[in-house]
Amino acid sequence: MTDSLKNFILVTGHYGCGKTNFSINLAMDFLKKGRKVTMVDMDLVNPYFRTSDYRELLESKGIEVIAPVFGHTNLDLPSLPAAMYSIFDSKDLVICDVGGDDVGATVLGRFRPQFANFEYDMLYLVNHFRNMTSEPEEAVQILREIEAVSGLKANKIVNNSHLMYDTDEEVLLSGKAYAQKVAGILGIEVFCNTVKRELLDKGTIADTLKPVYPVDIYVKPQW
Repeated sequence: MTDSLKNFILVTGHYGCGKTNFSINLAMDFLKKGRKVTMVDMDLVNPYFRTSDYRELLESKGIEVIAPVFGHTNLDLPSLPAAMYSIFDSKDLVICDVGGDDVGATVLGRFRPQFANFEYDMLYLVNHFRNMTSEPEEAVQILREIEAVSGLKANKIVNNSHLMYDTDEEVLLSGKAYAQKVAGILGIEVFCNTVKRELLDKGTIADTLKPVYPVDIYVKPQW
């Protein structure tokens, strides 16, 4: 499944939908396939889930992490390191963890001229059970705001619907139906339905949720 993704992967979605955890899973999977991976933290606003928080884990695996110098502070204009621009000269697979609304996507918009010269996949994560995106129309509106600021278009939906420890097959199926509605409104494909790896051994989840992307939990809630 992931072999079909382009060398530039932009992961976006509303706050708390699981962008960073999904991005880390992607990075780890590509690493296992022998790919050299660079992760770019473009989320300047969200105080809870940040790729740069997991720098030690990622770098211990050989994954380069690039993050704004003053990201996640009260500064209005964080400094973008030169390395963030160098990704367009790299032959690595690049995964960008993007902010979750029009403000969070501002950094991505700064690179619009560069991305115009490259093929990329922009994955929009949705979670049926998160506030402000529980209805398909709400999820569509969030994406429209991100696209307007960044100047880039999402081309794939990732269904990351779950209720944390209360997630079961019924929850997952409800999330799949929701993601299909979002995709239908947007006119783009559902790339995958994420499922916590240990749940795949229970019942017929793998069959009913195709296409399935197994995930491990790297990002833990801080509340």
